[in-house]
Amino acid sequence: MDCTMENNTLRIALAGHIDSTNAPETEKQIMAAREQHSHDALVLDMQDLSYISSAGLRVVLRLYKLEKEMKLVNVSAQVYEILDMTGFAEMMPVQKAYRNISVEGCEVIGQGANGVVYRIDQDTVVKVYRNPDCLPDVQRERELARKAFVLGIPTAIPYDVVKVGASYGSVFELLNSQSFSKLIAKNPEKIDEYVGLYVDLMRKMHGTHVKPGDMPDIKDFALDCVNYAQQQLPRETGEKLRRMVGEIPDTGTMLHGDYHTNNIVMQNGEVLILDMDTLCTGHPVFELASMCMAFVCFGEQDPGIVMKFLKLPYETAKLFWKKALSAYLNTRDEAAISAVEDKAYVLSYARMLRRTIRRNGLNTEEGRATIEHCKRRLVELIDRVDNLYF
Repeated sequence: MDCTMENNTLRIALAGHIDSTNAPETEKQIMAAREQHSHDALVLDMQDLSYISSAGLRVVLRLYKLEKEMKLVNVSAQVYEILDMTGFAEMMPVQKAYRNISVEGCEVIGQGANGVVYRIDQDTVVKVYRNPDCLPDVQRERELARKAFVLGIPTAIPYDVVKVGASYGSVFELLNSQSFSKLIAKNPEKIDEYVGLYVDLMRKMHGTHVKPGDMPDIKDFALDCVNYAQQQLPRETGEKLRRMVGEIPDTGTMLHGDYHTNNIVMQNGEVLILDMDTLCTGHPVFELASMCMAFVCFGEQDPGIVMKFLKLPYETAKLFWKKALSAYLNTRDEAAISAVEDKAYVLSYARMLRRTIRRNGLNTEEGRATIEHCKRRLVELIDRVDNLYF
């Protein structure tokens, strides 16, 4: 048994077995450590504990009743199974130990703002999060994916959390899967077929009503984008933008929030959607704005960005956007398509402004060029757009 103190938390690392032969002595040592170290919380680190019997569980239970705050961490699969079967995992905070994996040499099959997706082998991929302190985000995405799955959205639910270097990752089974980006690049003559499948899945999501509070409301994020945009725009333009965003109807239906061809995959003839950490609710115009940014806006100043991000030539990405928008709106009327496109552009450029400023864009030549481009386009668009919904 090894004891350490940090931030008023007593951490006791246990090793070996705890059974009827040594449980009384183990409890005696733990109680002595509690008396010796004044603390507000107790952590039992079970990384090196390979077995615990019912006698050991009774020790843990007595400790739990004595402590104001207590949790079990780094619990091995064998010990976790015992805790889960006996109900301890529901009674108190229990964190499983995470197996370590390496993604060195693995193929990158997609990436976004929050992480990079690697193919580990033919059957398995892992999404590695950029932020080392991402465990709450990992759990949040798993919960959002579960909710979407229950509501009938075809998605791959992560079945494991792993340690990858200093960060963490979610593991998915994706047997023989290929992203739409890869399929379009390989079979450009089938672009209309892929557009149809892509739009069908998007309509399914947008037709799914979500219980209030189960998912974030994207309008909150949009209004935060407006805050950044207003700092850069003429006063009247900024005020009009805020009014129009505020007037967008709240539909209470599901959005993906980052719906592009890297996040849609084909697996054994079934279309699945990935990367569910951006799942939210709101009017479909917000989804179109995120698509517009991915397929068009990112590449306006440097088409190579789209090639690097989507693995598609910029002209192909723009063509896909046009075809998908037409199919989603179910019209070939250029005026009608253009009117909705302008609304999506407004939200897209506001989002790009926020993204660029938050990434220190005001202090780099490239960032300032992007900000000026977004400002110029927003002034043009807001002058001719009266509302942002359809």
